[in-house]
Amino acid sequence: MSDSTTAPASPVVLEAWFDLQCPDCFQALDDVRALREKYADRLDVQLRHFPLPKHKHAYAAAQAAEEAFEQGKGWPYAEALLARTAELAERGEPVLMEVATELGLDAEEFDTALIDGRHLLTVDADEAEGKAIKVTGTPTYVVDGERLDGGQSQDGLRERIEEIIDRLLNG
Repeated sequence: MSDSTTAPASPVVLEAWFDLQCPDCFQALDDVRALREKYADRLDVQLRHFPLPKHKHAYAAAQAAEEAFEQGKGWPYAEALLARTAELAERGEPVLMEVATELGLDAEEFDTALIDGRHLLTVDADEAEGKAIKVTGTPTYVVDGERLDGGQSQDGLRERIEEIIDRLLNG
């Protein structure tokens, strides 16, 4: 599991199960941003990896995002990469390094991490946990143990997430 966007003591955790080559996940970023803005430090949004087999570079992208989290820019990296899903699909893994360089990450360390596979276990663990809780597509969200599938349609999803968060925050 990767680092989160807020302090670990946040009262509500929202797990966002994403494939970083998934165009639907890019569209879902608007909801994630809106939720972060609305709830600020009362919401801990955690990126969880669920690379789909149909996306050839999603597994490497998940490892790259983990290295970006290690270097303190995980969410900016994930967002920048999601904005380039078509380019990632077309050009492949060089895009991972380009995004890292654009964000000022340590390119040499980043490249080494992709080669030595230091984040394989994290990505594998997320994927296994996702399968165990019956994540089948992306984006999928889990809040308070409730799984919300955004892979088919994102209509009304943010409102449903807000209902759950409000209920949890208001006791």
